[in-house]
Amino acid sequence: MAIALSELLDEKQVILPLRSRKLQNALREIIQVLAQNGKIDDAETFLEEVLAREQAHPSIVENGVAFPHARTDSVDEIVIGIGRSRPGIPIGADQQRAQLLFVICVGTLVRLVKNDAIRSRLLRAKTPREFIDALTAETL
Repeated sequence: MAIALSELLDEKQVILPLRSRKLQNALREIIQVLAQNGKIDDAETFLEEVLAREQAHPSIVENGVAFPHARTDSVDEIVIGIGRSRPGIPIGADQQRAQLLFVICVGTLVRLVKNDAIRSRLLRAKTPREFIDALTAETL
């Protein structure tokens, strides 16, 4: 399954900088942008599901990087780092592909943010394009 992060990332869904500093408010800010872009059916339900999962199993990788997410019916498609396809549907070829894609993408993102130079570029990014370029420069 060859897919590049650059095929999945959209500048309209990158928020720089986040206004919120508290987890719940930051997640609400991110989820609202995803909802405005048609990626989430029910933003409030999804927020509750992500917060519940974070409370049970925090998603912090290291160096302050986290990948909050939830398996939920509130998401129409994979939303990297925060959600994935509808798990309530019996797993068919499309769902298996979506699950594999999710695992591959999160694994790639974890590897990238563990790299000090890439993480530094991400933190210094001033525009969504700079942020996406920092993530995709090595993976193109």
